[in-house]
Parts: sequence; structure tokens; C-alpha cells
Amino acid sequence: MPAPRAIVTRPAREAARWTADLCAHGIDAQALPLIEIRTLREPALRQALEQARRDLTRYRALMFVSPNAVAHFFADSESNPALVHMQQWPAAINTRAWAPGPGTAQALRAVGVADVLIDAPPADSAQFDSEALWPVVAAQLRPGDRVLVVRGSQTPAVPGGQGRQWLGEQLQAAGVQADFVAAYERGAPCLDAAQQALARSAAADGALWLLSSSEAVAHLGAALPGADWSRARALATHGRIAQSARAAGFGTVHECRPALADVVASIKSLHVH
Repeated sequence: MPAPRAIVTRPAREAARWTADLCAHGIDAQALPLIEIRTLREPALRQALEQARRDLTRYRALMFVSPNAVAHFFADSESNPALVHMQQWPAAINTRAWAPGPGTAQALRAVGVADVLIDAPPADSAQFDSEALWPVVAAQLRPGDRVLVVRGSQTPAVPGGQGRQWLGEQLQAAGVQADFVAAYERGAPCLDAAQQALARSAAADGALWLLSSSEAVAHLGAALPGADWSRARALATHGRIAQSARAAGFGTVHECRPALADVVASIKSLHVH
């Protein structure tokens, strides 16, 4: 029996890691990044990011929405004051680092944040998102605290970036001020001829699309307008993403937890059946 095939749609850096991990588990995985990650280009957003890096001690916690948020906030530069503060973070115990899932938590460890300062959902959580993180961190907060949410900005870029507002609403209800800063830009990739050919083939040849973002689903539709997705198969790592895939016309959509072991098990199970 041939190996199961999977199309990994995460941003390039994450897609490379996921593709390698899936291949190591006997899955024929190919990367087709559907979100492009760029450094900030707008001067106003770059200035706001630099200010946030200088003001870390004002915050009770920093919430990083993704590994990319960590990588770009702590970009290796001698002029980055966040790196200096990070190296002294064990002494500044009042500032916590929040991660919505294990990938972001690992990214924080990789830049030197101590485990004891990282808060994330339990490994056995049904999902890895703000809803799973909130019960873990809510008790840390007191009215008047401030939390900085580090995220990306779509094109066209706007101050503070864009993203779901659910966590900000919970913080506001708890009397906590939520500030937002964009650390990077997200955009639609420009698929070359080979990537377009891969996408069109995978729409009908039984490959399983691994979808981890509703934004990626939208970019796929925009890149291949008029494409027929009725025979396409998808594995979505969140219910909201599954809804987006169904709305885009994917014929078969399954859901699973975003942990590697669960993704591998789901891909192999769906291949057998």
C-alpha cells in the first residue's frame, strides 16, 4: 500500500518542520505554504513594536499568538531590548509568557524563556487556542493589570495587528487592559506554476489537505478561483477551520487535535479507511 499523502499549508518555516516530522512517521508530506510571513514594513508598526519591546516590565503577561509572533518579537538583534529583558526574565518573575499551544511554548523556550514562566494549555487539551489558555491564566490577573498580545497584521497593515478579539474581551471583562502589537505581517503567497499544479492535483487525487488556519483556506480559494474542491479531502485542526473548509467547497472534512501525534494518527486512519 502506498504511503498516505498530506499537503501541509502552514507558513513556510512551520511547514518545513511539519513536513519533516510527518515524513519521519511514514507520511508522504509536501509543503504548500498558504500564508506568507514577512517582517513589518509600515514605519508606524515598526515603531510600535520597538516601543513594546522596551516596555515589557509594564505588563503582567505577554501573550504570543503563534511561533511566528515569538520569532519576530524576539528577532535576534543587538538593538532588541526584549532579548536583554528575556535573559533576565527569571528575576522579573511578575511578567509571564502565555502560549496558546505547544508550538508557541516551544518557540519561547528556544529563545531562552524559562519553563517556569510559560503558561500554556495542558498537553491533553481538546484544542490549543485562547479558549483553552484562559482557564490556565485567568487566576493570575487582578483588575488594573495590563497584558500585551503579540500577533500579526494582515495586508493592509493596521496598528496593533489583526486577529480574533475573544481573549481581549475576556481581559476587559476582568478589568485588565489588553494592548495589542503587531510583530510581523501575514499575507497571501504568490503560488508559482509548480505550486499551482500541486494544488490542482491535490484537489482531486486523494491527498489530504492539512489545514491549520481559516486564512489559509481563503488564500487557497483566491489563488485558484473557480477550482472544484468537491473531491478534495481536508483534515482541520479546529472546528472553525473545518467550517471554513466546508464553506470553500471541500467535499470531505475531518477534524483532529493539532498535536503531531493526533495528526499522524488521523492521517493514517483516514488513509486506511
